[in-house]
Amino acid sequence: MIWYHYFSLAALLVCIIVMLIRFIHLIKMGNPKDLSQKKGNIFQSEVYSYTIAMMPNKKESAYLHIFSFTAGVLFHIATLLSFVLFVLFFFIAPQAMLWNIRWILSLIILIGAFSGFALFIKRMLVKKMRNLSNLDDYLSNFLTTFFQMCTILYLLLGNVVAPLYYIVLGILCLYMPIGKLKHVLYFFAARYHLGFFYGWRGSWPPKKY
Repeated sequence: MIWYHYFSLAALLVCIIVMLIRFIHLIKMGNPKDLSQKKGNIFQSEVYSYTIAMMPNKKESAYLHIFSFTAGVLFHIATLLSFVLFVLFFFIAPQAMLWNIRWILSLIILIGAFSGFALFIKRMLVKKMRNLSNLDDYLSNFLTTFFQMCTILYLLLGNVVAPLYYIVLGILCLYMPIGKLKHVLYFFAARYHLGFFYGWRGSWPPKKY
Protein backbone atom coordinates (compact mmCIF):
# COMPACT_ATOMS: atom_id res chain seq x y z
CA MET A 1 0.00 0.00 0.00
CA ILE A 2 1.01 3.61 -0.63
CA TRP A 3 0.92 6.47 1.91
CA TYR A 4 -2.52 7.72 0.86
CA HIS A 5 -3.93 4.22 1.45
CA TYR A 6 -2.61 4.38 5.01
CA PHE A 7 -3.99 7.90 5.42
CA SER A 8 -7.49 6.83 4.38
CA LEU A 9 -7.38 3.73 6.60
CA ALA A 10 -6.13 5.75 9.58
CA ALA A 11 -8.87 8.33 9.04
CA LEU A 12 -11.47 5.58 8.77
CA LEU A 13 -10.16 4.00 11.99
CA VAL A 14 -10.40 7.34 13.82
CA CYS A 15 -13.93 7.76 12.48
CA ILE A 16 -14.98 4.28 13.62
CA ILE A 17 -13.46 4.71 17.09
CA VAL A 18 -15.15 8.08 17.71
CA MET A 19 -18.49 6.83 16.38
CA LEU A 20 -18.17 3.70 18.50
CA ILE A 21 -17.63 5.83 21.60
CA ARG A 22 -20.73 7.82 20.72
CA PHE A 23 -22.66 4.59 20.16
CA ILE A 24 -21.61 3.18 23.56
CA HIS A 25 -22.71 6.46 25.16
CA LEU A 26 -26.13 6.11 23.53
CA ILE A 27 -26.47 2.53 24.76
CA LYS A 28 -25.54 3.53 28.30
CA MET A 29 -28.30 6.13 28.30
CA GLY A 30 -30.81 3.30 27.97
CA ASN A 31 -34.43 3.51 26.88
CA PRO A 32 -36.47 6.68 27.30
CA LYS A 33 -38.17 6.98 30.69
CA ASP A 34 -41.92 7.20 30.15
CA LEU A 35 -44.03 7.48 33.30
CA SER A 36 -47.32 6.89 31.51
CA GLN A 37 -49.01 3.51 31.44
CA LYS A 38 -47.82 1.32 28.57
CA LYS A 39 -50.57 0.87 25.98
CA GLY A 40 -48.94 -0.46 22.79
CA ASN A 41 -46.49 -2.89 21.23
CA ILE A 42 -43.00 -1.35 21.13
CA PHE A 43 -41.57 -3.95 18.74
CA GLN A 44 -44.28 -3.35 16.13
CA SER A 45 -43.80 0.38 16.55
CA GLU A 46 -40.04 0.06 15.98
CA VAL A 47 -40.62 -1.87 12.76
CA TYR A 48 -43.08 0.81 11.65
CA SER A 49 -40.62 3.57 12.59
CA TYR A 50 -37.89 2.20 10.31
CA THR A 51 -40.16 1.28 7.40
CA ILE A 52 -43.59 2.74 6.65
CA ALA A 53 -43.06 5.83 8.82
CA MET A 54 -40.14 6.76 6.55
CA MET A 55 -42.41 7.15 3.53
CA PRO A 56 -43.02 10.78 2.43
CA ASN A 57 -46.80 10.51 2.86
CA LYS A 58 -46.27 9.59 6.53
CA LYS A 59 -44.04 12.57 7.28
CA GLU A 60 -45.16 16.01 8.34
CA SER A 61 -44.23 17.88 5.15
CA ALA A 62 -42.04 15.64 2.97
CA TYR A 63 -44.98 14.84 0.69
CA LEU A 64 -45.06 18.54 -0.21
CA HIS A 65 -41.45 18.37 -1.43
CA ILE A 66 -41.37 15.03 -3.20
CA PHE A 67 -38.57 15.99 -5.60
CA SER A 68 -36.29 17.06 -2.76
CA PHE A 69 -37.20 13.91 -0.83
CA THR A 70 -36.37 11.73 -3.84
CA ALA A 71 -33.11 13.60 -4.41
CA GLY A 72 -32.17 13.00 -0.79
CA VAL A 73 -32.84 9.27 -1.11
CA LEU A 74 -30.73 9.04 -4.28
CA PHE A 75 -27.96 11.06 -2.62
CA HIS A 76 -27.85 8.69 0.34
CA ILE A 77 -27.90 5.60 -1.90
CA ALA A 78 -24.92 6.93 -3.85
CA THR A 79 -23.07 7.68 -0.61
CA LEU A 80 -23.64 4.17 0.73
CA LEU A 81 -22.56 2.64 -2.59
CA SER A 82 -19.41 4.79 -2.61
CA PHE A 83 -18.40 3.56 0.85
CA VAL A 84 -19.12 -0.05 -0.10
CA LEU A 85 -16.85 0.38 -3.12
CA PHE A 86 -14.13 1.86 -0.92
CA VAL A 87 -14.06 -1.38 1.08
CA LEU A 88 -14.21 -3.42 -2.12
CA PHE A 89 -11.26 -1.55 -3.63
CA PHE A 90 -8.97 -3.05 -1.00
CA PHE A 91 -9.72 -6.49 -2.44
CA ILE A 92 -10.13 -5.71 -6.13
CA ALA A 93 -8.76 -2.79 -8.14
CA PRO A 94 -11.22 -0.79 -10.27
CA GLN A 95 -9.34 -1.85 -13.41
CA ALA A 96 -10.02 -5.50 -12.56
CA MET A 97 -13.79 -4.93 -12.65
CA LEU A 98 -15.75 -5.43 -15.85
CA TRP A 99 -16.05 -2.22 -17.84
CA ASN A 100 -19.85 -2.46 -18.05
CA ILE A 101 -20.15 -2.86 -14.29
CA ARG A 102 -17.89 0.14 -13.71
CA TRP A 103 -20.08 2.25 -16.00
CA ILE A 104 -23.30 1.13 -14.33
CA LEU A 105 -21.91 1.85 -10.86
CA SER A 106 -20.61 5.22 -12.06
CA LEU A 107 -24.02 6.13 -13.48
CA ILE A 108 -25.81 5.27 -10.24
CA ILE A 109 -23.36 7.35 -8.21
CA LEU A 110 -23.52 10.19 -10.74
CA ILE A 111 -27.30 10.40 -10.34
CA GLY A 112 -26.84 10.58 -6.57
CA ALA A 113 -24.07 13.17 -6.85
CA PHE A 114 -26.20 15.31 -9.16
CA SER A 115 -29.04 15.04 -6.64
CA GLY A 116 -26.72 16.14 -3.84
CA PHE A 117 -25.47 19.08 -5.91
CA ALA A 118 -29.06 20.08 -6.68
CA LEU A 119 -29.86 20.08 -2.96
CA PHE A 120 -26.73 22.15 -2.34
CA ILE A 121 -27.87 24.77 -4.86
CA LYS A 122 -31.42 24.73 -3.48
CA ARG A 123 -30.06 25.37 0.01
CA MET A 124 -28.20 28.40 -1.34
CA LEU A 125 -31.03 29.86 -3.42
CA VAL A 126 -34.16 29.22 -1.35
CA LYS A 127 -34.31 31.90 1.33
CA LYS A 128 -36.05 29.78 3.97
CA MET A 129 -33.45 27.02 3.66
CA ARG A 130 -30.58 29.51 3.50
CA ASN A 131 -31.72 31.09 6.77
CA LEU A 132 -31.79 27.69 8.46
CA SER A 133 -28.41 26.57 7.11
CA ASN A 134 -24.92 26.96 8.51
CA LEU A 135 -21.39 26.22 7.29
CA ASP A 136 -21.64 22.58 8.40
CA ASP A 137 -24.66 22.00 6.13
CA TYR A 138 -22.78 23.22 3.07
CA LEU A 139 -19.47 21.56 3.95
CA SER A 140 -21.08 18.18 4.65
CA ASN A 141 -22.91 18.23 1.33
CA PHE A 142 -19.83 19.38 -0.58
CA LEU A 143 -17.47 16.78 0.90
CA THR A 144 -19.94 13.95 0.32
CA THR A 145 -20.70 15.00 -3.25
CA PHE A 146 -17.00 15.49 -4.00
CA PHE A 147 -16.26 12.03 -2.60
CA GLN A 148 -18.91 10.56 -4.89
CA MET A 149 -17.40 12.28 -7.92
CA CYS A 150 -13.93 11.04 -6.93
CA THR A 151 -15.35 7.52 -6.69
CA ILE A 152 -16.62 7.82 -10.25
CA LEU A 153 -13.24 9.05 -11.46
CA TYR A 154 -11.47 6.22 -9.67
CA LEU A 155 -13.84 3.68 -11.18
CA LEU A 156 -13.24 4.95 -14.70
CA LEU A 157 -9.62 6.15 -14.60
CA GLY A 158 -8.07 3.90 -11.95
CA ASN A 159 -4.71 4.73 -10.35
CA VAL A 160 -4.41 8.05 -12.20
CA VAL A 161 -6.72 9.63 -9.59
CA ALA A 162 -5.99 7.25 -6.69
CA PRO A 163 -4.20 9.89 -4.52
CA LEU A 164 -7.12 12.34 -4.90
CA TYR A 165 -9.67 9.62 -4.17
CA TYR A 166 -8.07 8.36 -0.95
CA ILE A 167 -7.17 11.85 0.34
CA VAL A 168 -10.74 13.10 -0.13
CA LEU A 169 -12.06 9.94 1.51
CA GLY A 170 -9.72 10.44 4.47
CA ILE A 171 -10.83 14.05 4.93
CA LEU A 172 -14.47 12.96 4.79
CA CYS A 173 -13.89 10.28 7.43
CA LEU A 174 -12.15 12.75 9.74
CA TYR A 175 -14.95 15.28 9.35
CA MET A 176 -17.79 12.81 9.80
CA PRO A 177 -17.66 12.47 13.62
CA ILE A 178 -17.58 16.24 14.21
CA GLY A 179 -20.08 17.48 11.61
CA LYS A 180 -23.69 16.74 10.80
CA LEU A 181 -22.57 13.63 8.93
CA LYS A 182 -22.53 11.84 12.28
CA HIS A 183 -26.28 11.52 11.77
CA VAL A 184 -25.31 8.22 10.12
CA LEU A 185 -25.35 7.04 13.76
CA TYR A 186 -27.91 9.32 15.39
CA PHE A 187 -30.49 8.67 12.68
CA PHE A 188 -30.95 5.12 13.94
CA ALA A 189 -31.03 6.26 17.57
CA ALA A 190 -33.64 8.91 16.75
CA ARG A 191 -35.86 6.43 14.88
CA TYR A 192 -35.54 3.99 17.81
CA HIS A 193 -36.62 6.65 20.31
CA LEU A 194 -39.57 7.64 18.12
CA GLY A 195 -40.63 4.01 17.83
CA PHE A 196 -40.29 3.51 21.59
CA PHE A 197 -42.25 6.68 22.46
CA TYR A 198 -45.16 6.13 20.08
CA GLY A 199 -45.17 2.39 20.62
CA TRP A 200 -45.36 2.78 24.40
CA ARG A 201 -48.35 5.07 24.01
CA GLY A 202 -50.05 2.89 21.42
CA SER A 203 -49.91 5.48 18.61
CA TRP A 204 -47.71 3.48 16.22
CA PRO A 205 -48.53 1.59 14.11
CA PRO A 206 -51.73 3.60 13.49
CA LYS A 207 -54.86 1.64 14.23
CA LYS A 208 -57.15 0.83 11.32
CA TYR A 209 -60.78 1.62 11.98
